[in-house]
Amino acid sequence: MNFPEDLKYTKDHEWVRVDGTTAIVGITEHAQSELGDVVYVDVPDAAATVAAGDSVGTIEAVKTVADIYSPVSGTITDVNAVNDGPDIVNRDPYGDGWLLKMTMSNPAELDGLMSASDYKALIGQ
Repeated sequence: MNFPEDLKYTKDHEWVRVDGTTAIVGITEHAQSELGDVVYVDVPDAAATVAAGDSVGTIEAVKTVADIYSPVSGTITDVNAVNDGPDIVNRDPYGDGWLLKMTMSNPAELDGLMSASDYKALIGQ
């Protein structure tokens, strides 16, 4: 299983890649493997303002539906069109399977997220 070192992780299995003040958010490889085949993703439209820990949508798989939580506070600036081919979340969760981009309002919140090694320990890897 892949755990990119340049990402931050949440206990709820989201990841964050930081590019300046932009946070790119997706679900981890572990999460997508536990969910199974992703069939639909529901996230808010761009311009929505969210707080860290808020539910920002759901991800539906053949087995179940799970909430997606915002790892940081900010304003959503872009939403990936993954519903055109939701299996991209299974095939490339850390690349083309990203879910949303947001401008962070409090980058210090990143300090409360986990490193790759912390996340591996959380899931028993």
